[in-house]
Amino acid sequence: MEENLEYQQARALLLEQVGALDTERIPLEQCGGRVLAEDIVAGEDIPPFDRSPYDGYAFRAADTAGASADAPAILRVLEEIPAGGVSHIPVTAGTAVRVMTGAPIPLGADAVVMYEKTHFTQDTVAVFQQFTPGTNIVRAGEDVRRGEVLARRGMRIDPGLAGTLASLGIGRPAVYRLPRIGILSTGSELVEVGRKPEPGQIRNANRYALTAAVDREGWEAVYLGAAGDDVEEIARLVEQGLSSCDAVISTGGVSAGDFDLTPAAMERAGVCMLFQRVAIKPGMSCAYGVRAGKPVCALSGNPASALTNFYVLTLPALRKLAGYCEPLPAEFPASLEYGFGKASPAARFLRGRLEIRDGRTWIVPPGGQGNVVLSSAIGCDMMAEIPAGSGPVAAGTELRGFML
Repeated sequence: MEENLEYQQARALLLEQVGALDTERIPLEQCGGRVLAEDIVAGEDIPPFDRSPYDGYAFRAADTAGASADAPAILRVLEEIPAGGVSHIPVTAGTAVRVMTGAPIPLGADAVVMYEKTHFTQDTVAVFQQFTPGTNIVRAGEDVRRGEVLARRGMRIDPGLAGTLASLGIGRPAVYRLPRIGILSTGSELVEVGRKPEPGQIRNANRYALTAAVDREGWEAVYLGAAGDDVEEIARLVEQGLSSCDAVISTGGVSAGDFDLTPAAMERAGVCMLFQRVAIKPGMSCAYGVRAGKPVCALSGNPASALTNFYVLTLPALRKLAGYCEPLPAEFPASLEYGFGKASPAARFLRGRLEIRDGRTWIVPPGGQGNVVLSSAIGCDMMAEIPAGSGPVAAGTELRGFML
């Protein structure tokens, strides 16, 4: 087992041990936010035919040569084509067809004019300008070309992809199964929300913070229970989680004290330990391992430390489990709104709110960034890294940020 790794090393080691879950095919209406488990290659053009983008008239552009406001081209109207209809009469010299938005372009026509730019009767239409072939025609395949790769395995299905799948007639795409994430708490000092703490006790906030973090990803959080400071009890809950869930997250019992028993309990449950303690602040105290490809992520009992470690190390592993092709968060430059006065011997992660102004991206951190200050995470939507070895950081310093 490794100890005191840089977080990049620890994260890479963990990701090597985790693979994607199995797949399933589900109805398209249930696929929003799911992770695609197959490449999507277009089997047809979209749209499948040339069509009109407007309510108007389709005609031959050549018939409008020299047309103007004073000398319009007068065309005889052959028929009307609604959306979903088809033309029965070819457009020939001096004729036009009335078309609705989305209607196929009739044979022989190569331009469309909007209603409001014409004068028309039941039998004729006057066009007041000259057109060139192809004007106002949505070509077949303008949206999607047959054979085009539209999406890759590991992409999350967003509204654009869901609509495109429907356009292609793909009603049951292959997606990765949603992970079940077991959450357990350790520490004899913990009581649940409905109880008033006795002297020396605290309410179990970590359970709910991590459940909300898992829920936000669209996964299933399963509360496994709380264990006191007892190796056997912790091991039993870890074993229970591994038998019914795809990953286990615990909080508490991972620092260097006599009652920090979670790593020993993990080993007793058959977990292959990967590393313990990682060089980040907050969140240094942790222990990670795997059993049969299932990650076990033991985080600090301090709420802010647990959340920071979750976003930096645990979440990428869970996203790989969920099938993401890019499980690491996308990073971007973010300027620090306020100075940070502490030195950072290890990489330090600040939580804050994203703001964009004056052409720059800013992180606006809350006042409290301590290990036990959970309330300052309210409303935070990003983190930014102060590199290891940094001294105090001035306001306006550009850091690397990522969204939560």
